[in-house]
Amino acid sequence: MACNHCASETVSRATDVRWRQALWVALAVNGAMFAVELGAGFMADSKSLQADALDFFSDAANYAISLGVAGLALAWRARAALFKGLTLLLMGAYVIGTAVLAALQGSAPEPFLMGGIGVAALVANVSVAIMLFRWRAGDANMQSVWICSRNDAIANIAVVAAALGVFGTGTRWPDLVVAGLMAALSFSGGWRIVRLAAAELRTTEAHASAQR
Repeated sequence: MACNHCASETVSRATDVRWRQALWVALAVNGAMFAVELGAGFMADSKSLQADALDFFSDAANYAISLGVAGLALAWRARAALFKGLTLLLMGAYVIGTAVLAALQGSAPEPFLMGGIGVAALVANVSVAIMLFRWRAGDANMQSVWICSRNDAIANIAVVAAALGVFGTGTRWPDLVVAGLMAALSFSGGWRIVRLAAAELRTTEAHASAQR
């Protein structure tokens, strides 16, 4: 039976050419969608689109980090995953803050632009998530990439639902509710990644101490 967490197999999978190729594709898709969605978010005055754009940027940066540490020792990959988890936690806090400000002084966003960009983002993220599905059970760094992609696809469905809600109600509240849900996803995913990375770091430290 294959051991999904053995050091030799984990390193082999981390250096897999297909893993690197998948990361490059994911990096390109997320970088392009960040630019498109950020502009659309400001044009539509949509906090959920802006939050999703920031998520695309965060993911693009995370994919770049994963490319940088692929093939390195488990401890370095765990540190990269820890950084990514903390980034997700910070992003969630930022989204909550902007949503609260919009609730106090914002206006209803433009639903048609929201919905169109939301659908395009959903297609992009589902494609990336399917591509990365095979590495979902790897080390903390690989799992962090999968968790980010999965959360993005879920968030895009929520953005499309928010656009329909704004269109049906003529208010900003569906957009703000979805922005809050996206922040919750960031908190949940970030906390899980931090826990996985911390566990791997403890394991590597214990192994290093035992060899001294």
